Amino acid sequence: MQEIQKNSYQNLIVWQKSMDLVEMLYKTTGNFPKSELFGLVSQMRRAAVSIPSNIAEGSRRLKTEKMHFLRIAFGSGSELETQLGIALRLDFISKEESAKLISLLEEILKMLNKMIQY
Repeated sequence: MQEIQKNSYQNLIVWQKSMDLVEMLYKTTGNFPKSELFGLVSQMRRAAVSIPSNIAEGSRRLKTEKMHFLRIAFGSGSELETQLGIALRLDFISKEESAKLISLLEEILKMLNKMIQY
């Protein structure tokens, strides 16, 4: 991995945690039924990847544009929250796996919300 610049988005805890979330989610969805590969798995992975991607893109923009990308990241987190609920209802994910992912996601959403407010 390349060296992290001093004022890089990679230094943001919210970006680091959202990268952890992506990794956890990919591992978890790897156990979903193969029939869901192009359905729920694809949607969940795209929503998860969107969070750190939009944080990164927003960090390279002007302040007004930055807020737009942070809101998109927040929206993607809300999508993922719903999709995790669906996965739990369909027994594609255990309560323990869901709780770990939801806990990390809630932490990320709180951080994003504070960044958007300030």
